[in-house]
Amino acid sequence: MRPACRLPGFARAIILGLLPGILPIRLVAQDSIPATSRYAATAALLTRLIDHERADKRLPAVSIALVDDQEIVWARGFGYANPGDSTRATAQTIYRVGSVAKLFTDLAVMQLAGRGLLRLDAPVTTWLPSFRPSGEGSPVTLRQLMTHRSGLVREPAVGNYFDSRPVLLDSIVASLNASRLVYPPGSRVKYSNAAIAVVGKVIERVSGKSFAQYVGDSILSPLGMAHSTFAPPANGGAAGFMWTVDGRKFPAPIFQLGMAPAGNLYSNVNDLGYFLSALFAGGQGRAGRILSRQSLSEMWRPQFADSRSAEAFGLGFYLSHIDGHRRAGHGGAIYGFATDLEALPDEKLGVVVITNLDAANTVVSRIADAALKAMLAVRAGEIPPVPTVTARIPPGTVQGMTGFYGNATRNLELREGLGDLELLTPGQSPLSLRLLGDTLVVDDPRSFGTRLIPLGHDRIQVGNDTLARLVPSQPADPPGSWSALIGEYGWDYNTLYIHEDGGKLFALIEWFFPYPLSQVSDTVFTFPSSGLYAGERVVFHRGADGHPREVSIGGVTFPRRSVGPEDGTQLKIRPVRPVPDLIREALTQSPPAEVPGLRVPELVELVRLDSTIHLEIRYATTNNFAGTVFYAQARAFMQRPAAEAVVRAQQWLRPQGYGLLIHDAYRPWYVTKAFWDAVPDSLHWLVANPANGSRHNRGEAVDLTLYDLKTGLPVEMPGTYDESTPRSYSDYPGGTSRQRWFRQLLRRAMEMQEFKVNPEEWWHFDYKDWRLYPVMNQRFENLSP
Repeated sequence: MRPACRLPGFARAIILGLLPGILPIRLVAQDSIPATSRYAATAALLTRLIDHERADKRLPAVSIALVDDQEIVWARGFGYANPGDSTRATAQTIYRVGSVAKLFTDLAVMQLAGRGLLRLDAPVTTWLPSFRPSGEGSPVTLRQLMTHRSGLVREPAVGNYFDSRPVLLDSIVASLNASRLVYPPGSRVKYSNAAIAVVGKVIERVSGKSFAQYVGDSILSPLGMAHSTFAPPANGGAAGFMWTVDGRKFPAPIFQLGMAPAGNLYSNVNDLGYFLSALFAGGQGRAGRILSRQSLSEMWRPQFADSRSAEAFGLGFYLSHIDGHRRAGHGGAIYGFATDLEALPDEKLGVVVITNLDAANTVVSRIADAALKAMLAVRAGEIPPVPTVTARIPPGTVQGMTGFYGNATRNLELREGLGDLELLTPGQSPLSLRLLGDTLVVDDPRSFGTRLIPLGHDRIQVGNDTLARLVPSQPADPPGSWSALIGEYGWDYNTLYIHEDGGKLFALIEWFFPYPLSQVSDTVFTFPSSGLYAGERVVFHRGADGHPREVSIGGVTFPRRSVGPEDGTQLKIRPVRPVPDLIREALTQSPPAEVPGLRVPELVELVRLDSTIHLEIRYATTNNFAGTVFYAQARAFMQRPAAEAVVRAQQWLRPQGYGLLIHDAYRPWYVTKAFWDAVPDSLHWLVANPANGSRHNRGEAVDLTLYDLKTGLPVEMPGTYDESTPRSYSDYPGGTSRQRWFRQLLRRAMEMQEFKVNPEEWWHFDYKDWRLYPVMNQRFENLSP
């Protein structure tokens, strides 16, 4: 085990391998490095913060290491590196750390430059003469590549962030010759993974080794980073997890990035802690073997006159300040993981925080900030400041706050998400809100800090703006030329949504980042001048039928995805056996036994309570997922309290010009059993398990949509009824603003009457007291007219 107490300087130097000529001593793997007495209070404070954030943001694991000069003063893992087999996270857990890899790529360049083998301001063609992307301006230099001022596209055509194929740097760099510089070299910052891939190829050309071999031999090994590599670890490391704004969760893909120099590093907080210690040694000991003090200082210096601001790029390092102290570091975001590595060079304090949840960079950055502030306080002999911690909003308050708010210049929506209150602004992804005293605060894995102050029942304050509750107008249909463009592109593990919002076409890319597009022609658009893909062109390529078959962004081509029935018709499956046979068998069986004390059922027919409620009972026709009639009669029943609530929803909708169209309500248990037996095992997730019964069987669930009172026709939603695709999710972000407006109108009408939407089915609503009724098996023909 690593010693728990602070050691004399000589002993620490031997353990860390910092004295010249002394090989680093690797310690036996440990669960943690206990906090030194000096940092015990800091460790306790951060433990409480991490425990809170893990629970609130559903982080599977978090690992952290604190560094004070030449010592890791605390390192620990929280939660599960792999929840599937209950493998606990430790300080030794290996994670993918994404763009933190860029620091080691740039260190390698500085090392080679220190040996006189590279010149930062020479054209890259000095070493890569075939590198010739088109565009205006002076030749691209290494310094521009390392500071994201090359003007290159963010992603190369081959080996990009979306490309799951194994490729070599040669192919990646060669593919860039088909691209065009987005901006003249040196003119402005434009973050580019492609640029760092080119840097990696220069390292290969000059060193005569593969990138991974050179960095491993010349950087990682001398620094004692024995568990860090550009190849997957033998034991697999931590499992990463993805999530989406509409509530889906799935394991992160594990393919390696072809552009390893930009983001394919595997490491742990201990190794990265040793790395920070070596940097703080300032060119002495092991650090002296890889980089001089002068070269390191250059990496920590803002590189361009117009970047000497509060935030800027050095060489590899992102430069900023915290409470007036100079800070250098880098974040990492890669499929299923988020990392923050931060150093205070002048104070020689540092922190590394990693989690295995996608897009949780705001969380790890907040933990890192809290750690640095606490360590600064310890240095100053002060009590560490307590980090801001919010609380969940009580359910009753959530429901009371939902609605639309706005003024002449700004509008937003507060809506109930998966148990939370969410803030939704035009064109943006929803963000979770929490309570801080009497104030609502955005506190989400992706963002923190925006504050909303309730001003009574109908007003809120956001910054200096006061917004009043309002009834939003119905959005217009988007231009007809956009209809064919709207849809999904890409892959299951990384889907691009082209959707319309507020009269603008948007690209929602990498799951969470929506950008308004400026139209150049019917098939060409551009990204705005800021963000992940600043200034890049979006080009739709049509097939022979005139419909888009793919879209290109910079160098990346996203194939069109087939999602559900494109024409809005019913999605079909083929039953494993004839449905009439299954129904006959199900009628001979009995539903599950119920606990005693449940309410006596009182099914009533919806249309007898309100004749303006329309019916389109799909299971009484062949227009359903199985293409077979299940009900002998097209009728809709519910328990009386639920039925009366549906009627109130209908009455609320009527002045707005819409009514309710019922697809299904009470469903006899034998039909649920036939559903289960009709689908193959691989599709059982589509239907309720008859062993438990469904809420439809209890007469407390309803499937429905809206119809236009004038035309009698159903409105258009983002997806079709009973569709087993992501378009069925109640918060699916695609489609048009008009479609989503109708979906939200339906949801609001039902939730006002104490129904809850099924997050995976926008059309399915459960009444509040469904648990109080038994599973029923009465056939429609046996129910009273």
